[in-house]
Amino acid sequence: MKTEIGVEFTVQDRKKRTIYIPQMLEYHSRFLQAAFEKNGYRFGTLHSDKPPRSDALRYISNDYCYPSVLIVGQMIEMLRKSENTDTIAFMEPQAGGSCRAGNIYHTIVEVVEKLGYEVPVLSLNFRGQEKHSGFHVTPGLVNSAATAVCCGDLLMMLYQQTKPYEKHPGETDRVYRRVEQLIYEKLRRGGCRRTALYRTMLERFKEVECCEKGSKQRRGIQKVGVAGEIYIKFSSIGNNNLERYLREQHCEPYFGGFLNYCIFVADCEKRMTLLEHPGKLPEAGFDQVIALMEHLQKQMYRVVWEDGTYMTDFLFSELKAKLDGIISTDCVTGDGWLVAAEVVQAIEKGAKTVLIVHPFGCLVSHVCERGILRKLKERYKDISIQTIEYDYDSSDTLRESRILMALQTNGG
Repeated sequence: MKTEIGVEFTVQDRKKRTIYIPQMLEYHSRFLQAAFEKNGYRFGTLHSDKPPRSDALRYISNDYCYPSVLIVGQMIEMLRKSENTDTIAFMEPQAGGSCRAGNIYHTIVEVVEKLGYEVPVLSLNFRGQEKHSGFHVTPGLVNSAATAVCCGDLLMMLYQQTKPYEKHPGETDRVYRRVEQLIYEKLRRGGCRRTALYRTMLERFKEVECCEKGSKQRRGIQKVGVAGEIYIKFSSIGNNNLERYLREQHCEPYFGGFLNYCIFVADCEKRMTLLEHPGKLPEAGFDQVIALMEHLQKQMYRVVWEDGTYMTDFLFSELKAKLDGIISTDCVTGDGWLVAAEVVQAIEKGAKTVLIVHPFGCLVSHVCERGILRKLKERYKDISIQTIEYDYDSSDTLRESRILMALQTNGG
């Protein structure tokens, strides 16, 4: 059934259609799949071996940002290779930012219609817009998804801090696959305490034999922080497998977790809502959501702190407090003040080089990321801080040369 938001996702579709999201949160996607399946949905993640740029540009303007081009391209790729599109639905998570990607939901709907497919497109957002009768964000789904995000953050943290130092090549990847499958099954069944999940993950990764501290192998590895626009930062097709490339350069990549971004979005929504509708009622609702996410974050970090083997990100409240003299926390456009905070976090966690990644044509990113460079470089004179841009027609060689230059400079 067609509506003003395209084809309706009905209650019957829950049984026959798999909801696909773009390829972005690759450490988290398997756990998010478990969260949705536990709550009665079929769920999957789009996957492309290389960036699907050309297909999208046949149907949308090249003025769209690079993330939009890749997301639309992946969905077109999925439709064309599918034998039965009656089993497909798409979901586009949206933070509601003031950028061109803010229009991507309706763009996807239009492209799907242009191609002649009757496929529902769902929007996942904080404001409850573009509702479908067969999809509801329930407390159970929120709880399951929050646990999935925590487990994804922990998996990324453990993998990134273990992989560069493994004694036996490939051992970390084998543990990663076993842990991912184990936690997926536990999350899908439910009934397992979060702290038990976290301890299981920690113990499995501690089984990987790593070179000793102070050894030649460890001394030769440079820690590199990665911050920036959320899609380019996390999506391997968006950042051209940046994490793998950094490891090939004998680096330990450090990406701040996704949970701090989720809390950041809720915090920004609170500020924007209070500007539009002043009052204690909306403020109390947002405070409750933020407090819950901060509680979950602290619960996960406490397990890691008690073990003492691995390092965590800063808590959201600590991250926010790092910005004095750099940027105002009223800067909530796009990824806003979070980018500066993650740069500071990476430096204080030991990174001597920080890469700020973003799409080339993203004005919001240019303002919020390039605009903080002078203040950051004044404060951290011995740190190499470089912006790295990604676009559908940019040169991989040029981009990689800028990354190598940043690695070799180290603020000197």
